[in-house]
Amino acid sequence: MIPTLVIGLREGLEASLIVGIIAAFLAGAGRRDALRQVWIGVVAAVLLCLAIGIGLITLSRELPQRQQEGLETVIGAFAVVMVTFMILWMNRHARGMKKELEGQAAHALAQGSARALVAMAFLAVLREGFETAVFLISVIQNSTSVTSGTTGALIGILIAVVIGYGIYRGGLRLNLGRFFKVTGLVLVLVAAGLVMTVMHTAHEAGWLNAGQAQAVDLGWLVRPGTVVSSLLTGVLGLQPQPVVAEAVAWLVYALPMLTYVAWPRRAARPAGKPAPAAAESTEHA
Repeated sequence: MIPTLVIGLREGLEASLIVGIIAAFLAGAGRRDALRQVWIGVVAAVLLCLAIGIGLITLSRELPQRQQEGLETVIGAFAVVMVTFMILWMNRHARGMKKELEGQAAHALAQGSARALVAMAFLAVLREGFETAVFLISVIQNSTSVTSGTTGALIGILIAVVIGYGIYRGGLRLNLGRFFKVTGLVLVLVAAGLVMTVMHTAHEAGWLNAGQAQAVDLGWLVRPGTVVSSLLTGVLGLQPQPVVAEAVAWLVYALPMLTYVAWPRRAARPAGKPAPAAAESTEHA
């Protein structure tokens, strides 16, 4: 449940933030007509994402076993690529998201058309919803309990919607930089576990035969049926006897990504403001 809850919360919050910021801006500008159009765009995007998710699940079930493994490999790899791009992009732009979106909204209203705002909301929900559908399908298919995984995702999305509504109403403030850094670290671990799963399903599909010797025995730690095993398997993707290809893939993905996301970043200085050292030397001059 934990991995899917984080995925639903993180992905849902990105869409909720964008829609909430746009809706709050339109409400403040007195453009209730445009606000109604934005909600229509959001609902249309949600329905389209649901259709895509149902289509992928149906297609997977109708294929023979080996082809199912191949499709799971493709979906899993695509999910890893998408979530990696999302983590990297949000890690760089989270702090300035609100200002950037409000600037785009103001420009659209100045042009006399709200279609750009509707498109922004629709594409934001569609993009995040598509990423969520693909990522959740990959994680839930390899989860020990489909019901638990689905419940976690729904709880995460519900929390994201509540936060987005709080931002729209103006009563909620959120440190986006810190929030996305913490959830980014968790998502890196979830994605790294999915990388291991991709290596496993690729082997089951007959696409990967190298590196299938056992790398290490983690049976003493990952004991099926225990809470620790559920956390390690569900969040980190660890298996009792991972093979070399799976272990190497986990390390190659997780270590650089964790370093990048956890690395402290300086806040950007306003244009024209000198660096502290430069300012100090000017005063002494």
